[in-house]
Amino acid sequence: MLGANGAGKTTTVNCFLNFIKPTSGLARINGIDVQEDPIGSKKHVAYIPENVMLYRNMTGLENLRYFSKLGGHDYSADEYRALLDRCGLQREAVDLYIDGYSKGMRQKVGIAIALAKQAKAVLLDEPTSGLDPKSSNEFSELLLELKAAGVAILMVTHDLFRAKETGTRLGIMRQGELVREMLADEVSHTEIEQIYLEEMKY
Repeated sequence: MLGANGAGKTTTVNCFLNFIKPTSGLARINGIDVQEDPIGSKKHVAYIPENVMLYRNMTGLENLRYFSKLGGHDYSADEYRALLDRCGLQREAVDLYIDGYSKGMRQKVGIAIALAKQAKAVLLDEPTSGLDPKSSNEFSELLLELKAAGVAILMVTHDLFRAKETGTRLGIMRQGELVREMLADEVSHTEIEQIYLEEMKY
């Protein structure tokens, strides 16, 4: 989901999370109306904001274990480590406190939490903002893994390149409305930029 600041992208995500009530329409996750069953719908979704909030006085492994148990899943220590390894977190960082993590490292723990929860849907709000190119590329590869596993992903981003590389459908929002929608494999990076800039003129 693309669009200028204030276009309604984060508001859309907040509707799916039942943080705000939509003025009209329905938001469903795995077929569950989030207004009618907010707790039930949250069992199937993982949310990764621009800045992943983790407990700074706990290690990466401890955070993963804690949030996994909150989501109703528990694993062995080796399985938790394997999840973090799969997400590209440096092995020497697993047992370090989050307080010393970079933003990219926290994002990797966030993805590991989503994997551990076995979420059927993942909501992402500017997940690659502020990441260096290497971390951003690693994050995209993780999204493609989730996509290949059948996980539904809604990503809010200003990064047109990442949107094209990881997305199936691209939407452009303006003033609270979805004004354009296209298939990612039917447009080039240059065309996406041109279409986006054209829509931003209004």
